[in-house]
Amino acid sequence: MSIKYVSTNNAPAAIGPYSQAVIANEMVYTSGQIALTTDGLIKCEDIEGQTRQVLNNLTAVLEAARSSLNMVIKTTIYLSDMKDFKTVNEIYADYFGEHRPARSTVAVKTLPLGVKVEIDAVALQDPLNTYTV
Repeated sequence: MSIKYVSTNNAPAAIGPYSQAVIANEMVYTSGQIALTTDGLIKCEDIEGQTRQVLNNLTAVLEAARSSLNMVIKTTIYLSDMKDFKTVNEIYADYFGEHRPARSTVAVKTLPLGVKVEIDAVALQDPLNTYTV
């Protein structure tokens, strides 16, 4: 089995001893993405802006792994406040369109750097995708 580590400058660097994503047997496992920008800052305090930044980061990591949101088979959403579920769900639906991966959403006490939302994904590599690792 071959394991490849994914790193892209189009998403924030890992803030700990882990990779942005790992590819094993043409499966992509992303680390949880939070609302950091590529310069390592949190620029949005509201749930809408944070959710968009998280999904933009997730998209960038997937693309670097030769995948995409359309190739995602499972996501996990972590929320610091379940009152934000409806808003996150609406933005998530905009990003995923008609694609409907399996999903879990869990409430957590706190998230890294005090953010409101974190999302990770499991995806297939897209053999037609031209992105490189």
